[in-house]
Amino acid sequence: MRYKFIDHTADIAFEAYGNNLEELLENSALAFYEAFVDSKKLKSSEKRIIEVEADEDDLLLYRWLNELLFLFETQFFAGKKVKVKIENKKAIGEIEGGKFDRSAVKVEPKAITMHKFGIRREGDNLKAFVVVDI
Repeated sequence: MRYKFIDHTADIAFEAYGNNLEELLENSALAFYEAFVDSKKLKSSEKRIIEVEADEDDLLLYRWLNELLFLFETQFFAGKKVKVKIENKKAIGEIEGGKFDRSAVKVEPKAITMHKFGIRREGDNLKAFVVVDI
């Protein structure tokens, strides 16, 4: 399982899973996009490279998701495929996706919150909990 959505009264919440931090960031991105846009309605096909840096894994995930949100809100870009490589506390992600119009938006994301936000180790795997304000 890559991710699952969690019932939340007013926002969108999800758990994302990964064997390592790279996979966790990839699956968090896929959960984000599934929550907010109908990927079948993406109008174009393009790639974006995203780079974020942080000393802590939690902060790296937070910055990663905020960059996705920024592209979503300002450039109307969403992804279908995500590949992340981490080097020296920097996540470098390649996202294949495209532009969308408002008819493709399921619900508008406003902000990545810090409410219960974090990464936890479960055995040999990682699990992230994310709440996005809508």
